[in-house]
Amino acid sequence: MTTGEKIAMLRKRKNITQEQLAEILGVSRQSVSRWEMDQAFPETEKLIRLSGLFSCSIDFLLSEVLSGRSQTEAAISADSCVAFVRECGYFFLATSVADRPRLRPFGMICSDGESLYIVTDKRKNVCSDLRQNGRVELASYNPANEKWLRISGEVSEDDTCATLERVLSAYPVLRQKYSGEQETFLAIWRIHMEAVSIN
Repeated sequence: MTTGEKIAMLRKRKNITQEQLAEILGVSRQSVSRWEMDQAFPETEKLIRLSGLFSCSIDFLLSEVLSGRSQTEAAISADSCVAFVRECGYFFLATSVADRPRLRPFGMICSDGESLYIVTDKRKNVCSDLRQNGRVELASYNPANEKWLRISGEVSEDDTCATLERVLSAYPVLRQKYSGEQETFLAIWRIHMEAVSIN
């Protein structure tokens, strides 16, 4: 895809008209139209603003390799998801068991650079729910920039020593709370991310 095709695709995905995009960027509608038809090219400053607006990298806008959705989502790393949640201070986890959806606030999330990990107590209902149905959605809202992080995927329990140590290093309070009982009461879940968006 060309840069123009990607701008058009991302604009339509956000349900923004050419006029609205032009207003956001401080350019004319004709400029946006010329970009989308590859008759002109956005200035560097406009590319930076487009990448922020569409939650994608500038590399994605400039490269002519992959299709939009997979590259846009690939540009949102596990580490950037963790940074987003930590800035917000919390996230919501949605589960569903026996057609009963449940939404719960969470605070602890970490990453190994490739995957996300969340922590539950094995004695809580959420642990039981996740064992019955690993399909989840996670959402976090940042009022400072009025953006949502949304992740959907499936979880699997990860009881490896390396993962336990990663979580305990990220959240030392767990070491104190579960002193000597981490393996007995902590359940660590790896999120296999299928779709990720920040908008």
